[in-house]
Amino acid sequence: MLLNTYPLLVSQDLVFKSKETSLRGSIKLIEASLSGLETLTVDNVSAALSSMTETGVNRLLVTDPFGRILYDSRKENGAVGMYAFYSEIAEALWGNDAFYCTYDEQGFFSRMAEPVIYHNEIVGAVYVYEYDTEQAKLLKGFQQNLMTISLVVAVLVMTLSFALGRMLTGSITNLLTAIRQVREGSYSTRAAVRGSDEIAQIAAEFNSLTDRLATTENARRRFVSDASHEMKTPLAGIQLMSDSILQTENMDGATVREFVSDIGQEAQRLNRITEHLLALTRLDSGSVPAVDDRTATAVAEVMERVVRMLAVVAREKGVTLTWECAQDAVVRATEDDVHQILYNLMENGIKYSTHSGFVHARAAVEQDMVVITVEDNGIGIPESDRPHIFDRFYRVDKMRSRAEGGTGLGLSIVKDAVEYRGGTIAVDGRGEKAGTVFTVRLPLAEGGGAE
Repeated sequence: MLLNTYPLLVSQDLVFKSKETSLRGSIKLIEASLSGLETLTVDNVSAALSSMTETGVNRLLVTDPFGRILYDSRKENGAVGMYAFYSEIAEALWGNDAFYCTYDEQGFFSRMAEPVIYHNEIVGAVYVYEYDTEQAKLLKGFQQNLMTISLVVAVLVMTLSFALGRMLTGSITNLLTAIRQVREGSYSTRAAVRGSDEIAQIAAEFNSLTDRLATTENARRRFVSDASHEMKTPLAGIQLMSDSILQTENMDGATVREFVSDIGQEAQRLNRITEHLLALTRLDSGSVPAVDDRTATAVAEVMERVVRMLAVVAREKGVTLTWECAQDAVVRATEDDVHQILYNLMENGIKYSTHSGFVHARAAVEQDMVVITVEDNGIGIPESDRPHIFDRFYRVDKMRSRAEGGTGLGLSIVKDAVEYRGGTIAVDGRGEKAGTVFTVRLPLAEGGGAE
């Protein structure tokens, strides 16, 4: 629409201005011929214009001050002696220049009138008229060319739009199909969209998100399976021993007490599993209380309390439990975090230490970190198992771990708690079957360290 309107309007305006200039030049020549006449009559006007063989217009009229026609260039059906009721002549007799031009797709109809002045008095008017079909043909041809160009451009735009639309909608359709499949649980689905545009970038992000969903779903299923298995074992033991008590008549009191004691131990184990699962759930959901730079916990106080709590267990197993802690070891974490980390690591060290073994805990400040080490000389962890010991429900020696009452969740809880507070945890061996060293690094709190 713009291509077929604006250029044509501009072209018409240019032709109108050209016509005005051309007619004004013709009128100036005629006025120059009449400039010496004090009054205009039929004879003196005819005599003055007789030498003008070519005026460049289709018709020329000269009137007196009252609008009566004194000269008409049209030889046949001339209007000499009649009064001209053209609005342009009326404007000219009032002392104004008048110009009008219209276009009717067949030609340009132009007319112009100016007053004839002698000694500042209007003695008549000159009127010229032109009908130009040549300029109209050129403009019409220009319009047809524009129409042809418009049609070609329209076809190209429609074709290109259709092709781009198919490409765009095809990519979006593939992406939507993949989203629906993932929504229905098919986490292995990937969106196959080529290119480097925004849709391709969205597809790449979707595939990355799907990979994470698949990983999370696999971990969830494995977690649920492992949790179910772990909880099923103590429940099965409780049911077996309770059925034995109920089905055995005249069972002696000592055996009943033994079975009831075993049931209590299995119930405690089930309770530990539940507590550990709840702790991991809180860590996963981020519901652990947040800390800021002003939160500070002195490691020495917590370590002393943990050693005091585990001293009885260590004595029963014949394990020497020792500790040392720098007084400036103050971490940016809550007291529960530090207690959970120390308790799990030291309890594991006691569980898997041999008789006459030792567990040693130490905390010191290194630059802007507090380094906590828990070392034992127990059965150790094979190097092939070390990358997996922080996985949930993973046990190095499953039979021994189960006998010791372990759930396979303690180290997972420690790792999540350490990383949640911006720290790191690592494990190293002390040689073949010579024990283990756990190293925890936590951020130093404000006011700790050298101060």
